Amino acid sequence: MRFVTFRTGSGLTWGLVEGTAILDLGAVIGEAIPDVRAALSVSPDLLLKAIPSARRYVNSEIELMPVIPNPGKVLCVGHNYETHRKETGREKTAYPSIFVRFPDSQVGHLQPLIRPHVSTMFDYEGELAVIIGKAGRAISESDAMEYVAGYSCYNDASVRDWQWHTNQFTPGKTFPGTGAFGPWLVTREEVNDPATLRVTTRLNGTIVQDQPTADLIFPVPTLISYISIFTPLAPGDVIVTGTPGGVGAKRQPPLWLKPGDIVEVTIEGVGQLRNPVADER
Repeated sequence: MRFVTFRTGSGLTWGLVEGTAILDLGAVIGEAIPDVRAALSVSPDLLLKAIPSARRYVNSEIELMPVIPNPGKVLCVGHNYETHRKETGREKTAYPSIFVRFPDSQVGHLQPLIRPHVSTMFDYEGELAVIIGKAGRAISESDAMEYVAGYSCYNDASVRDWQWHTNQFTPGKTFPGTGAFGPWLVTREEVNDPATLRVTTRLNGTIVQDQPTADLIFPVPTLISYISIFTPLAPGDVIVTGTPGGVGAKRQPPLWLKPGDIVEVTIEGVGQLRNPVADER
């Protein structure tokens, strides 16, 4: 299954992708299951029963929104590919570096990434997002994958000048319109192993990041286990697993995003997230 959150002329709703059609399940069972986050906790049979009654849209009729527009938590991982750790000059650590992104900083597929008017150092970060499907605390690595609902593409775009104000990342990681999330959630059974994927980022058609997820320093089960020790995980929580080397900040000269740019994050077996860049109004 591929879950989507989208906007129609009638408002915000959610549903499934079926071929080239977008099925509006929210209009059918929205009173009982109001959003994708809630849908992750119900039997797939209930969703399948609603499909025949769902209205079908084509992409041109709707606006895709962040897959989970209302996550309880968005937990991001820093320096989690060896290529990125090396380009930043960071020391190896025994534990993952975790920071947070606020849900209202997110945008959907084809929506613009917003360069803040206070920044001249706006950067791309293509990443694999893991969406949690059931509640858990202190989860073992051996059981961690049972808690995964599915996967999506993420662009954890960074406002580097604000990120570098101090050694705390949050100010540069959660400006409005800087976290692209989509286009959809691919359920776990459609992805054999999250360690066998490849994350590729293109800027205006040119590859700027390209790395297999097998190169994650802390793989998905390790991240789920570690994070669940210090905070309970719940359906709809998002773990953004880190970006490969090749970020704009570490290029010579630096490669900053500017209005009119197009950024694409492609993950084989998951999808392609595409966003233009615009200045804050």
